[in-house]
Amino acid sequence: MKSSSFSLSLLLVLLNLSLLVSAHRTNHDDFLSCLSRKINQNTFQSKTIHTSKDSSFSSILTSSIQNPRFSVPETPKPISIITPVQATEVQAVIRCARVHGVHVRTRSGGHGFEGQSYIAYNKPYVVIDLRNLRSITLDVDSRTGWVQTGATAGELYYEIGKTTKSLAFPAGIHPTVGVGGQFSGGGYGTLLRKYGLASDNVIDALVVDARGRILDRQAMGEDYFWAIRGGGGASFGVILSWKIRLVDVPSTVTVFKVEKTSEKEAVQVINKWQYVADKVPNDLFIRATLERSNQNAVHASFSGLYLGPVTDLLALMEEKFPTLGLEVQDCTEMSWIESVVWFLDNPKGGSLDVLVNRERSSLSFKGKDDFVQEPMPDAAIRELWRRLEAPEARLAKIVLTPFGGKMSEIAEHETPFPHREGNLYEIQYLAYWREEEDKNKKETEKYLKWVESVYDLMTPYVSKSPRGAYVNYVDLDLGMYLGKEKTKYEEGKSWGVKYFKNNFERLVRVKSSVDPTDFFCDEQSIPLMNSVEDM
Repeated sequence: MKSSSFSLSLLLVLLNLSLLVSAHRTNHDDFLSCLSRKINQNTFQSKTIHTSKDSSFSSILTSSIQNPRFSVPETPKPISIITPVQATEVQAVIRCARVHGVHVRTRSGGHGFEGQSYIAYNKPYVVIDLRNLRSITLDVDSRTGWVQTGATAGELYYEIGKTTKSLAFPAGIHPTVGVGGQFSGGGYGTLLRKYGLASDNVIDALVVDARGRILDRQAMGEDYFWAIRGGGGASFGVILSWKIRLVDVPSTVTVFKVEKTSEKEAVQVINKWQYVADKVPNDLFIRATLERSNQNAVHASFSGLYLGPVTDLLALMEEKFPTLGLEVQDCTEMSWIESVVWFLDNPKGGSLDVLVNRERSSLSFKGKDDFVQEPMPDAAIRELWRRLEAPEARLAKIVLTPFGGKMSEIAEHETPFPHREGNLYEIQYLAYWREEEDKNKKETEKYLKWVESVYDLMTPYVSKSPRGAYVNYVDLDLGMYLGKEKTKYEEGKSWGVKYFKNNFERLVRVKSSVDPTDFFCDEQSIPLMNSVEDM
């Protein structure tokens, strides 16, 4: 009897699974038919839509996966990839997906820490890949520009560097990161102490909302515009382009790098760095990094950018941070755009072409982050040093990014990014490993555990109630929607306050207003309010 019951149960499971797959296939077929009606079928089919039957499907999918651990066979795959060449095609995708119950993921550069721009779990989905929407138009006279979401930060820097020597934009350091995800979550680099985040310098945007309408700042309203500048754009729509405010930089800037290989000296310098890096003048940015060298020994490096000549920098460092021991031979004067290339470990005179290279990363990674509000003790710094000596940390690094300056001048509520005044620095824990190691789950697991162990180690020394996190370094370890005992709002709040603190509630209100059916959702998206009465 037990065998017969088991066989019947298995048959029912397989039947249900077959019906589910069939329903998904029907939805997909209806979705594609809908698109072909809205757009000229021949042009659309040849240029924009890619299914698993196409020879190009796999290469298009993997080309922008910048974290190879999400490129293994068991990773969920989309039923289609859409590569629109104009805004109306994005509108068509949204309208057809809504009607036929197909979920949408939007990919700009593919650098998401958890692969959420091209992965969805437990539901059929399509990827809108914005690689063809990447134009950049700059107006030096008005100090503004329009950047399409499919562009990378490097492509933006490249256009600025070709156009002007006196203007810049304060986005991230890594050139292959797409501006879509970066700007919508915050975005910071070497200019954050002088000019704040990328999102602080966005002055307009074009968005396709859940109804398929294209809205600019005036049409969407200030609440909507506020939400997409730090709240994560994927919860609110498909952002087509951003209008940015360019910022002033001097014709000569100075970069520098100092390394400390002795644990005793490194701990001493990092300890002092904690007390000065957020308080020096806004023109000075000094990042501290702990990592392994080619000789497989841990070392600390201090790399920086000063918006001015080397003579002024040396005088300032002698006054504010003599412990570092900065000397003239550690410094190089150059233009701002050359400094962008220099921070990619390219010497002065390196070609700007490196900024537009969209080469795919060959290293998998896992990252977590914290915000530090009081200097951690020497013992904690020494323990971080020792953790980096572990075999699984051979490619790992711990990065300390100073705040203060402009970051402390902008109120927490001005944008959804709340980690402003009171934070000395942000600290990242990053483990990297070779792509081929992803084939062995045990190998991958040891790297994930290393990151988790360092994160646990730092618990006493970082922000509390809530322990902060940066949404652009999204971390599914903080939680995912399960839909079992708690409402989606209750679940989402548990990690939402870590990313957004008191701004979470306003983001929920905006989400409930602009996307009341929760069309734009993922494992950690902004939830709707519990009920209509709450709205």
